[in-house]
Amino acid sequence: MPTDQDFDLSAAGLRADGTDLRISVEVLASKLEESLPGQTRVERHGGGLLGRGEKRVRQIRVELAGNCYQLTVAGNRVEGFRERQVGGISIKREQLDPGAWVSALTSDMRTEAERSGEARTALERLLG
Repeated sequence: MPTDQDFDLSAAGLRADGTDLRISVEVLASKLEESLPGQTRVERHGGGLLGRGEKRVRQIRVELAGNCYQLTVAGNRVEGFRERQVGGISIKREQLDPGAWVSALTSDMRTEAERSGEARTALERLLG
């Protein structure tokens, strides 16, 4: 099984600025959509005149293990949040820098992987 370090290296651009940041968010969104299709929603905007241009990730939302992870992109700024949910109601919301967001999400995925074969497969696809 791939290590956390493998995933950290692929997400390292989230801690950078500029073009690398945009590319890293796009790659991360694609990996999450592929690995956790039932728990991931990616909102894209853009497309230029008449929607013919490239759409870019505006927000990534992942619901996992009673937490909702949200990563929002505005220009060259990325903000991460984790909400603890009980019965669909948010009881705690905390801001996380993008690196901490990725680490917390990976940690929850590892915990879920210990409980579920489906989650284990998703984690392997994400980290691989």
